[in-house]
Amino acid sequence: MLEETVESETNDQEKVESFDEIFEASLRSVQQGDIVKGSVVAIDEDTVTVDIGFKSEGIIPRREFIDPSGNMLVSDGEEVDVYVESVGDDTGEVRLSYSRARQSSIWRTIEQAFKDEGPIEGVVVGRVKGGLKVDIGVSAFLPGSHVDVRPSRSLDRYIGETFEFAIIKCNRARGNVVVSRKALLDLERESLKEETLKILEEGVILEGTVKNVTDYGAFVDLGGIDGLLHVTDMAWGRVSHPSKVVSSGDVVKVVVLKYDAENDRISLGMKQLNDDPWITIAIRLFPGSRVTGKVVSLTDYGAFVEVEEGVEGLVHVSEMSWTTRVTHPSKIVSVGDELEVVVLALDPANRRISLGLKQITPNPWEMLPVEHPVGTNITGKVTSLTDFGAFVSVAEGIDGLIHVSDMHWTRKVKHPSEILNKGDEVEAVVLQIDVGSERLSLGLKQLADDPWSSMADRYVIGAGVHGKVTNVTDFGVFVELEEGVEGMVHVSQLSRERIENPRDLLQPGQEIEAEVLQVDTRERRIALSVRSLLDSKDKAEMRQYMTTTTEETTSSRTTLGDLINQELVRGKTGDEEVGNGEQGSSD
Repeated sequence: MLEETVESETNDQEKVESFDEIFEASLRSVQQGDIVKGSVVAIDEDTVTVDIGFKSEGIIPRREFIDPSGNMLVSDGEEVDVYVESVGDDTGEVRLSYSRARQSSIWRTIEQAFKDEGPIEGVVVGRVKGGLKVDIGVSAFLPGSHVDVRPSRSLDRYIGETFEFAIIKCNRARGNVVVSRKALLDLERESLKEETLKILEEGVILEGTVKNVTDYGAFVDLGGIDGLLHVTDMAWGRVSHPSKVVSSGDVVKVVVLKYDAENDRISLGMKQLNDDPWITIAIRLFPGSRVTGKVVSLTDYGAFVEVEEGVEGLVHVSEMSWTTRVTHPSKIVSVGDELEVVVLALDPANRRISLGLKQITPNPWEMLPVEHPVGTNITGKVTSLTDFGAFVSVAEGIDGLIHVSDMHWTRKVKHPSEILNKGDEVEAVVLQIDVGSERLSLGLKQLADDPWSSMADRYVIGAGVHGKVTNVTDFGVFVELEEGVEGMVHVSQLSRERIENPRDLLQPGQEIEAEVLQVDTRERRIALSVRSLLDSKDKAEMRQYMTTTTEETTSSRTTLGDLINQELVRGKTGDEEVGNGEQGSSD
């Protein structure tokens, strides 16, 4: 029993000595600066405990295990690499760092990639002066000229993206790393370019990726080499902007139109993959046919309507309305509107189609002569007044003009406002309709009879008239005979004497008497004469005088017969007196 006890104590002593030896050996094998593997045994609120097989476990701050998003990078029992910062000689206490182990590992990877000229993955995290900041485990600088194969106008679009980079400069002591994405892209493109050039020729159809879109077209990566897809080669129809057809990143099928090997220039086409619709358009459309299309763009002079894919026609502003003067197509149509139009003209050779919108409905101007022939009355509202007349709306979009000369038969109208006001409802006579020029002439005075038609009956030549002087000119005097009716006395007819200046004789407003010399109903003129009136008066007085004198002379004149009769009467009387005397004497 005693021997067993002694043997047991001896074995225990040997185990203790063996553990101490192992511990001391382990201490001697772990040096400051080493990176060793350990196991996470506890995760507390502020620390993480890691067992690396030493007598004492290492305590590492929890923050070293938190990523930028706030997530814990390890879990209980997980094996991790840690950096040995220090080792206690007597106590066996060890100080560890997880972040330094990661940094050391990352730097070894970076240095190896730099040495092998291999790629390393990183995330673009922000803008810095001259380029971008990239996280490859450590902070690296990406110069702006090394971001892409082509210079980029906006570097912000790369932020947040993950790429592979080449290490072009590495200094661990200074913590300086410069990377390049362009270097890897150039290598990749050179490899792809060799393969693409083997099949590249005019007419070949390839698939590519749209790299970027400009105002004039899009650059397409065909595999190590770029080609230009011009906006005019994107579709047979009009393309307002390349972005309406393709976007960056789109995979498109194109045909090689031209390849300039010397300058590495490739012209691509997309519309050429389909037949040109203009070649056969005349089979489907012809002048007079109706077609439905979509308004794709507006200009100052009209609207372009896509009548089928790749085929557009123009509706000129003059072909949009029969009656309304269209100043801009946006007053009638909008982009995206579906329209029914009439084909007016077709020119496939020049890729032009003239379309009409107003032709869908009857021309109201052509209906006007049918509904309101010349000579009939028509009613409308005065819409505007001008110096030369009044415009009257007689139908939607149709205005007729009443000229000032057609407002009154006799009155001289200087401005239409003397007769009409804007907004007045008026009745007028249709005088003329010009459908081609879209003009309608109306008359107001024609509603009544023309007083000049009976003017010759009312003003007989030679008759005396009385009026008021309205105007005195160098050549004569105008006299108002009645409202709107004037006669003119020429200067030569004002007096028997020569008159140099009529103003010396008469003034406006004076009353005057004259004689009608002439009535011209066609020219609407009445010629008067004061001189003739004076002559007529003199002649009348002479006739009156001669008549009176003749009567007096006739009554006082004794003829021979009268004398004989008188003598006979006197003789008879004498005889009677003699007889009476004789009788008395005898008595």
